[in-house]
Amino acid sequence: MEIGIDSFAATSTPLATRVATDDAVALAELLDRIQYADEMGLDIFAIGEHYRKEFLDSANIVILAAAAARTKRIRLSSAVTVLSAADPVRVFQNFATLDLISQGRAEICVGRGSFTESFPLFGYSLHDYDALFTEKLELLLQLRAHEYVTWSGTYRPALQNQPVYPRPLQSPLPVWLGVGGTPASFARAGTLGIPLMVAIIGGETHRFRPLIDLYRKAGAHAGHPPEQLTVGIHSLGYVADSNEQAVEEYYPGYAETFTRIGKERGWPPVTRGHFNAQNGPLGALLVGNPQDVAAKILRHSAALGGISRFTFQMDNAKLTHAQLMNAIKLIGTQVSPLVNQVEIAHATVHP
Repeated sequence: MEIGIDSFAATSTPLATRVATDDAVALAELLDRIQYADEMGLDIFAIGEHYRKEFLDSANIVILAAAAARTKRIRLSSAVTVLSAADPVRVFQNFATLDLISQGRAEICVGRGSFTESFPLFGYSLHDYDALFTEKLELLLQLRAHEYVTWSGTYRPALQNQPVYPRPLQSPLPVWLGVGGTPASFARAGTLGIPLMVAIIGGETHRFRPLIDLYRKAGAHAGHPPEQLTVGIHSLGYVADSNEQAVEEYYPGYAETFTRIGKERGWPPVTRGHFNAQNGPLGALLVGNPQDVAAKILRHSAALGGISRFTFQMDNAKLTHAQLMNAIKLIGTQVSPLVNQVEIAHATVHP
């Protein structure tokens, strides 16, 4: 199983007092963490795309390109590219260029996004939320498949036998579909035969099994082989040397962040009881020591019928750079080996 990290380039500096120099430091530290993740043997580092003051990832391709120059083997992806509010031609060109810079380590994870600021910012209507994404995903996949593209749609000028450059080093350039809990999104990914990245940030992870089964069933019905229908999971988590330390360091920032977001969305404030339930054996959070977190990843994988990738979202809890660096070390040197040792042993016993 591939193990990695998703980051929204969040900054722990209080928003009311933050200045540009704080943001410069935050991005420098983020690049240090990506380089360190590469050195610690993690498989993937992905950067989100948001248009909010607390996140510095609106131009995630720039961050990924800077990271490509400082890393050797780790794969670099978006998490996610908000395709509904973007031009698929520019998205493809950006990531094809990243693929060349990184010597074939680029990926795109596309989605509709969990925030809506990009729609008014780029002149789109939320009424077209799904139609925009459907049309633009179709075009992106055509751009990936063909050097010369003929295409027409509703939201973008048509292309008539138009060449699109540069072409990526990888053929095809990996495109994942990032989804939340909408059944139609799971079915769409299966029908298209593209890998699925499921954001599970709350509730009980095993409850997503019917949706993942729907993805696999739709893929099989469309004629895609099982090995093409891979599933990854993105979840909130944090690893420290002990369970007590992990919770003590993670919970305060987590509670503050999700209480603030909850006010925007009508959720109740986060309580310690709610957190403990989410961090329990069946809950979506993975906050603890390396052994317990690795065991929980394996339980989630078994409950979902097998996953090929797991990524941690850690920078939502106002953790310090030093704390995040230590977590990266523990994930790379302990969590990932523990997960893959068990998987290798299981494969040997049950070929």
